[in-house]
Amino acid sequence: MKKRIFTIFFALLIFIIPALPLFAADGGTRLIDAADLLSQSSERDLINKLDEISERQQVDIVVVTIESLEGESAMVYADDFYDYNGYGFGAGRDGILFLISMEERDWYISTTGYGITAFTDAGLEYMSEAFMGDLSEGNYAEAFTTFAELCDDFITQARTGTPYDADNLPKEPFEPVWTLVISLGAGFIISLIVTGGMRSSLKTVRSQLVADDYVKKNSMQLTKNRDLFLYRNVERQRKPEESGSDKSESTGGSSTHISSSGTKHGGGGGKF
Repeated sequence: MKKRIFTIFFALLIFIIPALPLFAADGGTRLIDAADLLSQSSERDLINKLDEISERQQVDIVVVTIESLEGESAMVYADDFYDYNGYGFGAGRDGILFLISMEERDWYISTTGYGITAFTDAGLEYMSEAFMGDLSEGNYAEAFTTFAELCDDFITQARTGTPYDADNLPKEPFEPVWTLVISLGAGFIISLIVTGGMRSSLKTVRSQLVADDYVKKNSMQLTKNRDLFLYRNVERQRKPEESGSDKSESTGGSSTHISSSGTKHGGGGGKF
């Protein structure tokens, strides 16, 4: 009897284990699509990407979609979700969480541990500009994929000792030289064709030596003339700033706050 029960229990495990979600280092799955924004294939692809980057970089990268914030702010919800679900590598609980709430179309990115170092305020703004177009248009799989790939790039850069920040954000890729050359060449050829056609239609016009030759004799008489002041030159010099000025400049880095669990977080968010 005991042997039969054990056999049945073992058989059930065979069917149940493959259906269990993939878990992060110390917490739950790195993708929680409670708002059901992704197809099954997109979920699979994104989980694989999040897991691969997280394990390789030793920084948890998490994406969460929900229907409602349930009365909380996006910042509080994202921080608490990260803290109370056990995410994060190492003693610093290194990681980053991307939250989407569909009720008011809120988004928020919460950073923790090394995530605060790797993702500065300026860096998070740069990232949001990269995925915001897809997010606003409902291309959620593309937006989350862009987010994950940027996380990989930003963490790699931070490992060099110089995280992406206000003074060294990634440069936009330049247009290939050959494309620029073709565009300029095409424009030049078109301009030659247009001006050549215009020139051929002006058969009776000949260039003259002085401006008066273009005016028909006695066809214009001046009845009044006066001098007009048209231009002036102005030189300006910057006034030296007084010592002790209240003016301050951005020093970059990440602004932080303490969550309800007592954990320090960085981050930022908005509407989409």
